[in-house]
Amino acid sequence: MKFLPLFLFPILLWTACASQATISEEDKRLAVADSLAKAYIITDGHVDLPYRMAVKNFQLVRQYLDNIESTEDGDFDFRRAKAGGLDVPFMSIYIPASYQQTGGAKVFADSLIDMVNSLVAANPDKFGIAGTPAEAEALFEAGKIALPMGMENGAPMMDDIANVQHFYDRGVRYVTLTHSKDNQICDSSYDTTRTWNGLSPFGERIVLEMNRVGIMVDISHVSDSTFYDVMEIVKTPVIASHSSCRKFTPGFERNMSDEMIKKLGENGGVIQINFGSSFLDSAFQTKYNTMRDSVGKWAKANNLAYTDTAVIAMAEAYMEEVGNPYATVQIVADHIDNVVEIAGIDHVALGSDFDGVGDTLPIGLKDVSDYPNLIAELLKRGYSHEEIEKICYKNVWRVWNEVEAFAKGV
Repeated sequence: MKFLPLFLFPILLWTACASQATISEEDKRLAVADSLAKAYIITDGHVDLPYRMAVKNFQLVRQYLDNIESTEDGDFDFRRAKAGGLDVPFMSIYIPASYQQTGGAKVFADSLIDMVNSLVAANPDKFGIAGTPAEAEALFEAGKIALPMGMENGAPMMDDIANVQHFYDRGVRYVTLTHSKDNQICDSSYDTTRTWNGLSPFGERIVLEMNRVGIMVDISHVSDSTFYDVMEIVKTPVIASHSSCRKFTPGFERNMSDEMIKKLGENGGVIQINFGSSFLDSAFQTKYNTMRDSVGKWAKANNLAYTDTAVIAMAEAYMEEVGNPYATVQIVADHIDNVVEIAGIDHVALGSDFDGVGDTLPIGLKDVSDYPNLIAELLKRGYSHEEIEKICYKNVWRVWNEVEAFAKGV
């Protein structure tokens, strides 16, 4: 699905209708949240920067290599990451399902890994590659942003179990078993074919080899039957690097049901909440499509480009009259609340999908500078500083360390 550019629908974050006292309390809370964002190590399970650089063109790659400080598009750059307190974004090595038909998945994965390494090499004062939580913490202490990598889609494993070790050696620390189509490892939540009705025999070997080598198993994108197959055989806690709660999106298998979240908690795993509005609120897509169609028809009837100021004004007027279709930072917190209620505070974290969900990001979480807005909402709901620290990074790092320890036989 293609979306209209984000700038057609600027967001008014909060209105000025509250009393001065309320505004003052919100400001105080946001100031505390900003200080916590800077003090704690914020880890985000899924940022799609490498693929965005790859598909844009070499000019964008060059821009990041030469001037990562501030970029003109996308959700991530060094300046905004520092402003929001983001310290350890997992770089998504995203492999589109098309490579399963055309071939070349491993070559493409290696090229994206090369790109992340090039970004670090060109900006050694700003970034570093992190293969362990200890390495990530050392980079944080040095004022740098750590870039661990997670591979989205296990297709690059091809049919060779040795590729698990290959990608570990190249810095990959989690693998999302599949993406939008069934692959050689397992079934996808988006694919109704149900090739394996869960894990394939080869997929079972891949999961166990990931345990042996020290790569976290990521069950985002997999079918329900795949999830339960993984739970039967896995030797370590698992993650859902960028998923949300199906309770708020009935029928959307890409998200996790309450039963699955409970099972994940029993496994010791962590679900990292996806910020895309379609992952957060089942009403979003219908509202968004209606807005897009209405504004698009008006622009076409008036022979105007989507970037025209009159079209932007039309979009603003539409939202003022009809309502904003996007989810909110409050709904993100609702998903966190739901996980905590089902599985406990130790089993929820952040997996934004920045640079991966287009202009569907919620009000208050439009790019990597906005994490303090979510922390402020959690403070408002009574979360303690210790609990927020767990959500920011400690929960995921516990799993990461346990997976590394299992591989080392500790």
